[in-house]
Amino acid sequence: MNRSLLRANVVIGAALLAAIASPRLVAADLPKAETILDKYVEVTGGKAAYQKLHSQMESGIFEVSAAGIKGAVTSYRAEPNLTYTEIVLEGIGKIADGFDGKVAWSNSAMQGPHVKDGAERAQAMQTARFNAELHWREDYKTAETAGIEAVDGKDCYKVVLTPAEGSPVTHYYDKDSGLLVKMSLISHSPMGEVPADSFVSDYRKEGDILMAHKVRQSIAGQEFTITIDNVKSNVEIPKNRFDLPDEIKALVNKK
Repeated sequence: MNRSLLRANVVIGAALLAAIASPRLVAADLPKAETILDKYVEVTGGKAAYQKLHSQMESGIFEVSAAGIKGAVTSYRAEPNLTYTEIVLEGIGKIADGFDGKVAWSNSAMQGPHVKDGAERAQAMQTARFNAELHWREDYKTAETAGIEAVDGKDCYKVVLTPAEGSPVTHYYDKDSGLLVKMSLISHSPMGEVPADSFVSDYRKEGDILMAHKVRQSIAGQEFTITIDNVKSNVEIPKNRFDLPDEIKALVNKK
C-alpha cells in the first residue's frame, strides 16, 4: 500500500481507507516480479557470468548456538541438478542429503536413510537446480510481486514463486540493492510440513558472482546458521560424488 496515502488519510475511518486503497492501485505501484528477479541476476554478476559456472564446491561451518552444536558442512553442486551435502556434527555424526537427477534422499546418524517422494521430492528438485537464478521461468508457473515488507529494517519486495508441483516459495529482495535477503517456504519432511525462514547475508565476490556467505535459518522455532568460508567454482568433482549411497540404493530396490 502507498505510504503517502496512509499518512494523508490517517484521520479517515478504516472503512473509507479500505474502499479507496484498492488492490489494483497497490499492484500498479509495484514492479513486476520478472523485473525484480532479473535485476537480482544483474546485480550479482549478470547472465553471462552465471552461464560460465558448471560446478561448485562450498565448505564452512554449521552451528546451532542455542544447543551448543557445531560442525563442518560441505556441499557439491553440478549442472543440471546434481547435489550432495554433508554436515558432520561433533558428538552426533553425519547428516547427508543429495539428488542424483532422479532420486532425492537423505541419510543421518539420527534418523537413518530416507528416500524422498511427492512434495518432498519436488522441493528437493527445485533446490537442486544449478544456477537456479537463471531458470526461474522454467521452474515456476507463476511469479508475483505480493507487496513490500521490512526485513531486518530494510524495505523489501515480496515475490511469491509458485512451482508446477509443490508449495510456493516467497523471496524478499532489498528495494535498494536488489539482493535477496530472505526466503520463506513450507519445508516438506518425514516430520510433516514445517514453516521455514532463511535470512541471507554477507554477500561477497567469488570470481564474477556476488554470493551470500551466511544463512540463518529458523525452522519450527529452532535456529541454525551456515557460514561459508571457502568456495571453488568449476572444480573437478569426482563422478561418483553424486552416486546413491548403498543404504539409499537398498531402499530404492525395495520400492
